[in-house]
Amino acid sequence: MTTTVTTKGQVTIPKPVRDFLGIVPGSKVDFHRAADGSVVITRADGKEPKSRFDKLRGHAGKGLDTDAIMALTRGES
Repeated sequence: MTTTVTTKGQVTIPKPVRDFLGIVPGSKVDFHRAADGSVVITRADGKEPKSRFDKLRGHAGKGLDTDAIMALTRGES
C-alpha cells in the first residue's frame, strides 16, 4: 500500500491498516523504529484491535428448550 506525503508532512493511513488496528477518527498512534530500520505503527493506547469475529458474538436469547424443538420436528402442536 502506497500513500503520498502532503506538503505538511501528513499521510493518510490506508483503510485496511486502520481497520486492522482498529483506528478511528481521534485515535492516537505511535511510530517506532525497528532494529532493521523499518517503522512500525501501533495504537498509542496499547489495546489490541478487536477481532472481526467479536462483532458476531452475542446471545440469541432464551429460545426453545430441547422438548419444544423435538415437538416441532415431530409436527406436534
